[in-house]
Amino acid sequence: MTDLSIAAAAALIVLNAVSFCLMGYDKSRAKKNLWRVSEKALFISAALFGALGGCLGMYLFRHKTKHWYFRLFFPLMLFIQAGIVGYLFAAGFLR
Repeated sequence: MTDLSIAAAAALIVLNAVSFCLMGYDKSRAKKNLWRVSEKALFISAALFGALGGCLGMYLFRHKTKHWYFRLFFPLMLFIQAGIVGYLFAAGFLR
C-alpha cells in the first residue's frame, strides 16, 4: 500500500466513525429531550464520505429510520461513495 492509500483508508475510517458517533449522540440526546444535532450536520457528515457510518448508526441506533429522506439518501450516498472509491482503486490512484 502506498502512503496515499493508507491516508485515504485512515480518512475513511475517521469520517465514518464521526458519522456513526453523531447518529448515536443525536439518538441519546433525543431520548433525553435535549438539544439535538441538526439534520443538516448529519447529512453533511454522511456526504463527506461518512455514509457507511451514517447508515450503520441509523440502523444500529434505530435513529432517523422513519424519515424517508434518511432511508433513501444515506444508502444512496453510500452506493455513490463506494463507486468513487472503487473507481479510484481500479484506476490505480489507491494502490
